[in-house]
Amino acid sequence: MAALEEGFTLTAVPLGSGPEGPLGVEQSDKTDQFLVTDSGRTVILYKVSDQKPLGSWSVKQGQIITCPAVCNFQTGEYIVVHDNKVLRVWNNEDVNLDKVFKATLSAEVYRIHSIQGTEPLVLFKEGAVRGLEALLAEPQQKIETVISDEEVIKWTKFFMVFRHPVLIFITEKHGNYFAYVQKCSSRVLSKYALLLGQEEESVIQSFSMSVDRKFISLMSLSSDGCVYETLIPIHPSDPEKNQRVVRSLLLKSVVSGNARSGVAFTVLDRDHIAVLGPPPSASKDCLSIWNTKFQTLQTSRELPQGTSGQLWYYGENLFMLHGKFLTVIPYKSEVSSLAGALGKLKHSQDPGTHAMPHFVNWETSQGYGPGSQNSEQSKRILRRRKSEVSAQPEVLASTQLLATIQKDSEKHIEVELRKFLAIKRTADFHTVIGDVIIGLLGRCKAEPSFYPRNSLMQLIQTHVLSYSLCPGLMEVALEKTDVQILQLCLQQFPDIPESVTCTCLKIFLSIGDDSLQETDINVESVSNYSDTLQDEKMEEQTEIFQNGFNPEDDNCEDCAPELNEKPQATTEESTSCPVTPKRAALFRNAILHSAYSETFLLPHLKDLPAQHITLFLQYLYFLYLKCSENATMTLPGINPPTLNQIMDWICLLLDANFTVVVMIPEAKRLLLSLYKFVKSQISICSELNKIEVSFRELQKLNQEKTNRGLYSIEVLELF
Repeated sequence: MAALEEGFTLTAVPLGSGPEGPLGVEQSDKTDQFLVTDSGRTVILYKVSDQKPLGSWSVKQGQIITCPAVCNFQTGEYIVVHDNKVLRVWNNEDVNLDKVFKATLSAEVYRIHSIQGTEPLVLFKEGAVRGLEALLAEPQQKIETVISDEEVIKWTKFFMVFRHPVLIFITEKHGNYFAYVQKCSSRVLSKYALLLGQEEESVIQSFSMSVDRKFISLMSLSSDGCVYETLIPIHPSDPEKNQRVVRSLLLKSVVSGNARSGVAFTVLDRDHIAVLGPPPSASKDCLSIWNTKFQTLQTSRELPQGTSGQLWYYGENLFMLHGKFLTVIPYKSEVSSLAGALGKLKHSQDPGTHAMPHFVNWETSQGYGPGSQNSEQSKRILRRRKSEVSAQPEVLASTQLLATIQKDSEKHIEVELRKFLAIKRTADFHTVIGDVIIGLLGRCKAEPSFYPRNSLMQLIQTHVLSYSLCPGLMEVALEKTDVQILQLCLQQFPDIPESVTCTCLKIFLSIGDDSLQETDINVESVSNYSDTLQDEKMEEQTEIFQNGFNPEDDNCEDCAPELNEKPQATTEESTSCPVTPKRAALFRNAILHSAYSETFLLPHLKDLPAQHITLFLQYLYFLYLKCSENATMTLPGINPPTLNQIMDWICLLLDANFTVVVMIPEAKRLLLSLYKFVKSQISICSELNKIEVSFRELQKLNQEKTNRGLYSIEVLELF
């Protein structure tokens, strides 16, 4: 999953005298240092981690910086252009830009590019390219015109391919767009016309790109709010010939089509892009992260003060103008996968069960999988199977079972199903089980009195089903309020929608204790911490701190006086389970282990009744206390939920229902306990950090002693 961390303001003073904001943000030769060029007269060097400027340089009154300052990574010097033609070079020791090296060029500069591993490159407004060293040796050399009249450069990028520098720049003329690819080592310039396809009326508002071994992936954000992709070959077959490339739709409706300004985007990695601008459903600007591989919105953050439509990305930091100040938002992402794009996978598997695929591999089941020797042999096997269906006992058994399901009694179906499951499994076992359960569910809908519960449980326990293979199964179980089948489905299905998970949670919270008592639910996993004797032992040892936290400690200065009055039931509330063992087993072994995506789960959690929210929070807090009892911060029992899973669900419930929880009188004590717990954990982490620093210092002393030679002189000064 991609995530945006807490941002911070980098500049202490407003940037930019005009509406466009700063000219640019460029990397320095030192880690974590960036050059910020104002749209007026100033260049500032910032250290991001310290959030403070290290140096500032300005041109004289009446002069205007027209090109973002860059760093020459080969020399450590800085370069900037003012008044279109005047080039300045300086270093950290220089104070006044008017006294540093100056070179007046013969043509107007569009941009200076500088990256690691090669010399800076100067791109002129007429499309010509020069290396910095050759240009400084002869500043007044003649600069040729590459682009045609009325053709304007809109965007440019400098990058390396196989250690060879390559420059790409995009031009626009009368609504037509062209891409120029300049290979600096061979001086080969290729030109491509960008065909807009059916979107001839749309205007391209922003560009970005990524590169692999064969193609430049040029991405464009158009005025219709969609992101398009154009593949440009790095090694064209005929470099001298003007070629045409067509763009294709990559992402649809990432920003509002009515947005005319404040829109930008940048490529973060192979599968993620950051988009700046108002989303289709809102009017305020947002920063959004999209997964291009799975076409999903990963995360977004609203920018209430507006933005200038400028976005820079370096390392793990996103730079943008929020209001009048330059803001930095750190960004984290994992390797793109379906699990990461849509939700969280289960992290563990019940012991004693063998892994089975949850989805049908149609090619493998038909004999075309990777294990087959060749396609012709697989086709012959498939034809032979079709001609000899009557001779195969497993196919015959499945056909008979499907016929039995349509007419026989539940008891007879259960017996026949048990016989069928005893047959040796074949490669198409997944599809057969899917057909069987679809047949059962079809009869359930046709005959309301028909509900083969035992047969359904047998099929679930084959470990080959998934929600997408039989979506009607959980629907029927929800109608019948069959919590045992719902628990099994939640434990085994990896693709349950968040709405169904929340519906199951509502049933687990609302079902009566009498109904649960009659249900056969395994409570072995929760028996270790529902023991009355253990609770009594904990009550006798309330003075013992558990991982830095004492549930009895009400030492909270910020709490209201009426909340500090400790009721007599505080100890029981802290140490005894607030729900019955069977309900606890449903929560612990089903809900907490279920896969989900926060974006899709939060809206459904808002529909929970207030008393159910309080009860579930109390149970989660109880589990948190149990985790804090030992140094490993884990729960006892079989396949327990992790500390992260417990904390995630607490945060989800509070995020979705915080206003409701604050207004519930019964939840005040719980919120106070959670506050004290977090406060105590912060305190103990702080102390552990101090201990860690002490150990590091001791380690350094030991290393110094080890590194000493056989002979040394030590001078001791006594004061």
